[in-house]
Amino acid sequence: MARLLDTGPALVFSRDREFAEIEAWYRAKLENTAPHFTQGFAPVMLGKAWKWDKRAGWDLPEYTIGWQVLAWCGYWLEHGGAPWAFTMEQARLVLWFFAVDGTNRKPGPARFLYNHVVLQRLKGWGKDPFAAVLSLVALVGPWVAYWDENGDLQARPEPEAWVQTMAVAQEQTQNTMKLFPGLATQEFIDYYGVQIGRLNVWAMGGARQIQAITSNPLTVEGGRPTFVIPNETQNWTDSNGGHEMAGALSGNLAKAKKTRPARRLDLCNAYRPDMGSVGQKVRESWEATQGDQPKFRDFGLLYDSLEAPEDAKLTVEDAPTVVTNVRGDAVWLDPKRIVENILDPSNPPSESRRKWYNQIVAAEDAWLSPSEVEAVTTGDTVLDPADEVVMFFDASKSDDATACTAVRVADGFTCVVGMWQRPPGKRQFEYRVPRETVDGVITSFVESHNVVGLWADPSHALDDETLESYWEPMLDAWHRRWRRQFRLWATTGKNAHSIIFDMSDATNLKRFVSQVGITTNDLLDKRIQVDDDARLRTHMLNARRTPTRFGMSLSKAHRESPRKIDLAITLVGGQLMRREYLNTRKRKRGGTVFV
Repeated sequence: MARLLDTGPALVFSRDREFAEIEAWYRAKLENTAPHFTQGFAPVMLGKAWKWDKRAGWDLPEYTIGWQVLAWCGYWLEHGGAPWAFTMEQARLVLWFFAVDGTNRKPGPARFLYNHVVLQRLKGWGKDPFAAVLSLVALVGPWVAYWDENGDLQARPEPEAWVQTMAVAQEQTQNTMKLFPGLATQEFIDYYGVQIGRLNVWAMGGARQIQAITSNPLTVEGGRPTFVIPNETQNWTDSNGGHEMAGALSGNLAKAKKTRPARRLDLCNAYRPDMGSVGQKVRESWEATQGDQPKFRDFGLLYDSLEAPEDAKLTVEDAPTVVTNVRGDAVWLDPKRIVENILDPSNPPSESRRKWYNQIVAAEDAWLSPSEVEAVTTGDTVLDPADEVVMFFDASKSDDATACTAVRVADGFTCVVGMWQRPPGKRQFEYRVPRETVDGVITSFVESHNVVGLWADPSHALDDETLESYWEPMLDAWHRRWRRQFRLWATTGKNAHSIIFDMSDATNLKRFVSQVGITTNDLLDKRIQVDDDARLRTHMLNARRTPTRFGMSLSKAHRESPRKIDLAITLVGGQLMRREYLNTRKRKRGGTVFV
């Protein structure tokens, strides 16, 4: 299909004819193909690529410049010495990526249905070659859609094309950049004046470019790209600047002109739920727009994924069928070889599910799975000021988060009161939790709600100037302020204190660890609910089960892990308070309940 072009009129006709032939080839293939999934373990299909009806066939957009794109790629590009050809799965994605709104067909720019597309597939599916081809389309091919004077949909190149392929590590950008020499025919290079470098591709005398950049937001902020490809977004986190870079590129795309549309294609594998990645944030944002009663309105995001069902097992009997189905049209992937990798005992099952089943699953020692957290998360429940509540406060100076949750005594519903954490990019010695702000938030909540108890694990950090306890003066002030109000005290006896619940004390730690098991069962059996605060959900997913001398407790993945769990700790601590309050609700003089 790739041909040498000439400016002569006779060959222009030949070029148009070949474009038409390539388009007809794709139309015939799509009309005569159907889903080919092996019986058993039907994959979970999100998005548009695999929507099919026995009578109507594939669900394809009515208005799209994708047909022109398919033809252009088949004419100009190659793979392994043969003309480039998309798989039918990829072809359907192209048609939907370039689908436009046909409600207003007045002469002028056409509006794309989706300016942000996410492609989530198993490893080896071909995401990087797919993105590389679309990058070349964005560089010199049919990229901008418009309606002509007759109301027909047309496509033209973008004369100021600026394509950015982005990753958090230079090596990841190379996954896309190194593919260009094998895709560009010599005719393509000559006709469009293409120059291919290690980190850039230029065309049309340097007026257009493809640029590889890594996770430095300063290199992104303020640019006006026409197409961006964030790669491996399941690895974009706060610790490597991923969220900051995602925010910068999102702002750049939003300011694009109507006549110069800016598009975004995210490439990712299934993410790890405890990492809090950009991939996870985008997926959860999309999920919030789905269902009969979505939390948010659609915002132009197409999420396309092909995933193994939850009941798919990692066994030699089931894995070949599961992989065959989840790979889609990526028939070059060998299920037998992948099954050998799955069965290798050195590979954790959670990683095998993530890489080869394209499933979003928790690590083996995770406290809760994403589906288990989702099952107890609600946005419908709010606290009434008259509700009896208990509060648990987990203090830190600069490293871990300082967090506080409130638990309704009646049913155990838990919500976030506040959380303070070192911002991304700041070093530990550059940040201190603002005690005055914390005091204001806690005071406001206590004085506006029916709080029967507030416990706080003080941490043993010292003030840098006074070398005294960073938190205990404030906790003592809270004790003096509210001790007559609180009916559930943290400690009793000679050194009774209504607030301080020191988790370094073996007796208190034993009570907490015992509550971990009780709370876990309550969550799994859906006896308690939590609010839909994303920070609480993330901390619950970050928490790992860890054995102690008192039983199974919760901890971070490792001591230096940046993935915080403090809100999960306060959730369990609050449930401990609720249980002890309900079990010992007998009022003494002064309103104190001794436990």
